[in-house]
Amino acid sequence: MVDFKTLGLSKQTHLWQAFYDDEKIKHHVDDVCQFDEYYHTLKQAWQTLGDDEKNQTDWLIVLFDYLYQNSPMPTVLVRGEGEPEYFASRDGKPARIEFAHGFFQSALHEISHWCVAGNQRRELDDFGYWYCPDGRDEATQRQFEQVEIKPQAIECLLSLALGRYFYVSADNLDANFDTSNSTFAQDVYTKAYDYLTNPHALPKDAKRLIWVFLDINTRHNNTNQG
Repeated sequence: MVDFKTLGLSKQTHLWQAFYDDEKIKHHVDDVCQFDEYYHTLKQAWQTLGDDEKNQTDWLIVLFDYLYQNSPMPTVLVRGEGEPEYFASRDGKPARIEFAHGFFQSALHEISHWCVAGNQRRELDDFGYWYCPDGRDEATQRQFEQVEIKPQAIECLLSLALGRYFYVSADNLDANFDTSNSTFAQDVYTKAYDYLTNPHALPKDAKRLIWVFLDINTRHNNTNQG
């Protein structure tokens, strides 16, 4: 069993601190967020939200839109009613990242795919990716897992930066073959650790968001003070 908690703030404090203190990463953050009074309001709001899923998700939507609605490629985060989907910008309207059923973790997952996609793929609906639904055969599942390693590693770090636990998702509950030999969870863990030790390998928006989440997270700030 792969334990993603061992990548968390309390276990890898020096790596997270090095990430937070990195001047190049801070420069990327300054490109997006000027840390005005509204940012500090959002920061304080997170620290008082508690564990309510809806409130946390509402907060994440507001934060993401604050950071990216007026960016060079304007993008908004949207609570979807069905399955997740990305809609590229059209007719001067912002692109939309729609996540599944209002779930906070689904929002982080879809944001992670957006981070990996980069500017060219963001001009395509669903980033031009293929998707085969649950019930994939063994070969297709291996292909799916290879595509998912990077975004789920980023999702892992986004989750941990906010003090949340991360659960890897192979997303194939109806598989009719033996999945016990899959290395997917370990592959995601290894990639997340690689990113944490070499954060400049991360896509630029992943670096920005992880840094902002660290800055917002009370537990990280308490670690700094302790």
